Amino acid sequence: MLHLVVLQLTTTVIAGLIAGLLGGVHALVSALLGGLCCVVPNGLFALRLFMGARKPGAVNPMTFFIGEFIKIALTLASLGAVVWLYHDLNWLALIAAFIVALKSYIILLFRH
Repeated sequence: MLHLVVLQLTTTVIAGLIAGLLGGVHALVSALLGGLCCVVPNGLFALRLFMGARKPGAVNPMTFFIGEFIKIALTLASLGAVVWLYHDLNWLALIAAFIVALKSYIILLFRH
């Protein structure tokens, strides 16, 4: 789980650098924020699953579904906060970095 979060963070930084080179500082910041809107909830979800797996009897499907619901709600809330608070938002950079971070697990499929 930690590998996936680190990979998402790495792809977010790479997407941010590319957006910064192509679109300037506001595109860089927008891309980083978009990627972090994916990375932070996934990291918290992974941490919650890791901590739950260490307790005997704590692993059940409901734990996973509640955690997934919280992750989705946190993702939507953070995207909404970025849109509301960052006035120089570059939409293309935000959405592109979010999708890159979201789909970065595909890279792990080709590693093995």
